[in-house]
Amino acid sequence: MKQKLVKAYAQLRIGDPLDEKNHVGPLIDRDAVALYTKALDAARSQGAAVAVEGGVLNGEGQESGCYVKPAIVEAKPEMHIVQEETFAPILYLLRYTGDVAHAIAIQNGVKQGLSSSIMTTDMREAERFLSMAGSDCGIANVNIGTSGAEIGGAFGGEKETGGGRESGSDAWKAYMRRQTNTINYGNSLPLAQGIKFDV
Repeated sequence: MKQKLVKAYAQLRIGDPLDEKNHVGPLIDRDAVALYTKALDAARSQGAAVAVEGGVLNGEGQESGCYVKPAIVEAKPEMHIVQEETFAPILYLLRYTGDVAHAIAIQNGVKQGLSSSIMTTDMREAERFLSMAGSDCGIANVNIGTSGAEIGGAFGGEKETGGGRESGSDAWKAYMRRQTNTINYGNSLPLAQGIKFDV
């Protein structure tokens, strides 16, 4: 699988996002680039191996200083860097042992919980991933990536990336407060256990 990913990354075109031939646009600003380079440095210092080298680009059409190369890093679940959200094109490859339950435990072992995905042709693995014992993210996909969201689905996370849902059929609930109302349209006041008021 690693070699397939490396081969796919070699085909990526980086440049102006308005050009449909490009796959990867710039990061949002230079602070994001600094976080990206800091994350790669941290991964190396924590003992990770780089399978696809990253780096900042300044080629034609990339003069902003915000274009970077997507990187692939072979890491371990216990490394601090894989517990953080960098918001940059860094893919961490983590090995798991045993069945898919171990892989799910690694995924759920972080503080964030926005989006998740599993690639599998095993229906049992897919069902487990989507079950209560599976992904603890607000979005859980099977055989499709984690980016984006279906417009008809509720978008939002859990844990440190929690805070309600946007879009979807019940998104309006996030703007409401729940209240129970009971209205007595009669002329008498029904009281418990036969209590009566003399008026």
